[in-house]
Amino acid sequence: MTIEDLAGYLKVSRRTIYEWLKQNKIPAIKLVGQWRFQKEKIDTWMEKQAH
Repeated sequence: MTIEDLAGYLKVSRRTIYEWLKQNKIPAIKLVGQWRFQKEKIDTWMEKQAH
């Protein structure tokens, strides 16, 4: 997923995603200068945030 995909999926702004990245709050990989996210890891991360 791209930042745009993730923002839509989580229903948050792109700015929020960038803030989370800056704070290492969200699982991500940087490939060729672009952030990428795996849906499975995001789902697991969201479950942990809910507890």
